[in-house]
Amino acid sequence: MEKLLSELKPQDSGTVKRVTGAGALRRRLFDMGVTPSANVVMRKAAPLGDPIEVTLRGYELTLRKTEAECVIVEIIPN
Repeated sequence: MEKLLSELKPQDSGTVKRVTGAGALRRRLFDMGVTPSANVVMRKAAPLGDPIEVTLRGYELTLRKTEAECVIVEIIPN
């Protein structure tokens, strides 16, 4: 099942399927390691949902909700 990274709940995990968006935002996400086939685990979100913190490629990454909406993730069942 595919979801946006911004829709994940804490402790959900998945694999990045694709990154949408264009230009500088897409390039920035790729530079941070958000690339297809990367495993990602949702750690926590701020009370209003922005920003979110994920574990990706062995490090903690904080993303804005608008950035996370550009990442489509294949959910790994728990």
